[in-house]
Amino acid sequence: MDFKREFFAYLDEMQRVTILLPLTYHSGISSAFSLLCGSYRLELEVKEVSQIDQYRKYICSVPEEVSLGVTSWIIDEHGGRTDLQTGAVIRTARFEEKFYYDGIDLGVSIKQGKTQFKLWAPTAVQVKIKLLSPDSPYFEIVKLQREDRGIWSAVIPGDLEGFRYSYLLFIDQEWNEAIDPYAVSATPNGEFGVIVNLEKTRISHSPLPAFNNPVDAVIYETHIRDFTIHPSSGIVEKGKYLGAAEAGTSDIQGRPTGMSYLKDLGVTHVEFLPFNDFAGVDELDPDLQYNWGYNPLHFNVPEGSYSSNPVDPYSRINELKEMIRRFHENGLRVIMDAVYNHVYIRESSPFEKIVPGYYFRHDEHGMPSNGTGVGNDIASERLMARKFILDSVRFWLEEYRIDGIRFDLMGILDVTTMNEIKKIAESINPDVILFGEGWDLNTPLEAGQKAIIRNQSKMKGIGQFNDLFRDTIKGSTFNLYDKGYALGNEHYFDTAKEVLTGSIGFKKKEKGLFSEPSQSVNYVEAHDNNTLWDKLLACFPDTDTNELKFYHRLATSLVFLSQGIPFLHSGQEFFRTKKGVGNSYRSPDTINQLDWDRRGDFNENVEYIKGIISLRKFFGCFRMRTAYEIRRKITQLELPSPIIGLHYNLVNDDNGWSEVLLLVNPTRSAAKIKLPAGEWTIFADRVRAGLNPFSTFANTDTELEAVSIKILAKK
Repeated sequence: MDFKREFFAYLDEMQRVTILLPLTYHSGISSAFSLLCGSYRLELEVKEVSQIDQYRKYICSVPEEVSLGVTSWIIDEHGGRTDLQTGAVIRTARFEEKFYYDGIDLGVSIKQGKTQFKLWAPTAVQVKIKLLSPDSPYFEIVKLQREDRGIWSAVIPGDLEGFRYSYLLFIDQEWNEAIDPYAVSATPNGEFGVIVNLEKTRISHSPLPAFNNPVDAVIYETHIRDFTIHPSSGIVEKGKYLGAAEAGTSDIQGRPTGMSYLKDLGVTHVEFLPFNDFAGVDELDPDLQYNWGYNPLHFNVPEGSYSSNPVDPYSRINELKEMIRRFHENGLRVIMDAVYNHVYIRESSPFEKIVPGYYFRHDEHGMPSNGTGVGNDIASERLMARKFILDSVRFWLEEYRIDGIRFDLMGILDVTTMNEIKKIAESINPDVILFGEGWDLNTPLEAGQKAIIRNQSKMKGIGQFNDLFRDTIKGSTFNLYDKGYALGNEHYFDTAKEVLTGSIGFKKKEKGLFSEPSQSVNYVEAHDNNTLWDKLLACFPDTDTNELKFYHRLATSLVFLSQGIPFLHSGQEFFRTKKGVGNSYRSPDTINQLDWDRRGDFNENVEYIKGIISLRKFFGCFRMRTAYEIRRKITQLELPSPIIGLHYNLVNDDNGWSEVLLLVNPTRSAAKIKLPAGEWTIFADRVRAGLNPFSTFANTDTELEAVSIKILAKK
């Protein structure tokens, strides 16, 4: 900026200007103001005057709408002048109406030997492209032309594939440099966008197994680096996209690891923590740092630290696509963890540099809101912010063939945006699965518009992490020592019956947490907070390890035997530990790595959970589609608290079983249970689970072992 502002002026509405005169400047007094833009001049009408801190504040009206994209000046009665800066006008309905752009051509495209650039920057006075040839350290500058609705564009002769680029924008008397938010590849650590030809990255995919309903999913959450980095993983490309998809790998005992292990376990969907470009790991030396990936930089660029060559702009694209292709080849679907609720650093993000103040929410004082806890909240309800999210979702579904999206801090986003996402996603992939964290966060969005659990009825077909299930079964996540139902706390008895039946309000007169079971993502452990094993160690410090295994086995089994969508944290099935570290987002590999030695050490439990998963798939009664079906086909047996007995009647499965019983005993004592009459076959007890039944009896009495489940069926 080549001049000093003696006072300040902001356009807060298309016809309203706020002026701040310092008390040290003519005592903060001016009886008149005018607006000068090019050759015309408008007189302002002062509507309100007040004093705030060391300024006198003037709110003035303008007789006609002020033009954006050009420099305007405010002149006071003393002849002093200052530039009219962009204020709260960008958060008004009129701004949206005037500048919303619905085109599908933002970003860079190469057509017929020409390269087109399009950027939405309605408040910029000038926009230029900074271009760097792949063969030269020198850059050239090309001016863009302003079009309607705040669009800036340029068409440059020639195919600029491989060129690095950024945008230079002159806004409020300052030049900003920003990466294209629609960039699809980047230089290491995201310094520049890179122009690539995505046609060169196209690959074919194998047909996937039929998938009819979200409750048929078995979701396995992992992190690309964690999944492969352990010395015993048997994986060559450790920490990389291609390593995550290596087939036929095994540990030193010959047991399957990696992708082959997941296929053998019975998983249907693998959810990877964020693999779009993020901060926190040096892509040129990724072994020096660790990060989960919730520091988004470039939303449509794959993370370079997971590629074999982050310098090559095609490497990250091709290798991520190949990873997904290989998962599909093995019948496994891929879910992307998406972080559309915030950016790493608001001030340096492309959003803020290109249209300052627009993409983020602000409180009543005009300060950035912080419902995410990381300093900024994406304003998804604003039309161009929503458009970016929708365009990005479409890009990942079409270009990378992902099969689902998990939305980090979904409660920051708005209901309309989520429903628009669902509409777009299902038009591309009818089998897509969408779910997120519907926590109610302190962001300045009207309560009825938040994409939170309380508003689940407004977002049909979108799943939500069921924190009621989590805290009921294992105990409070935020109180390490609170024991849940599966850990023997009978105070959770009534709620446990509710969450096992889908959290849909099992008794017809009661309102449930969800309308349908497909909205409930059931889990007791995820990447956040303590692992279940670490919680058990804290809750039962003097208890024999073998007893802890049964508590863990019980809690994990209930995830798969409850109505809804089961979600398993990687390694949970072999008692994953993070050595007591709850929030390990930047802890080293020694804390975060998936310890494949434990997979061998606790193979018995792996086989048990594998058996439970197979029973969920075999018996449709554990994955009913509707709340109506749940209420009609499940009866709760009258058993002494805290023992739960669920009778699934009218099952009519293709496999010929007409009735199923699930018995749950979280206590340390065995219990005698009276069963409905009939010949019952046992498929699971405390130590065995699987499709091969191991006992059949006609007695009405059975013993339910301590800290155990029992699954029985009859024809």
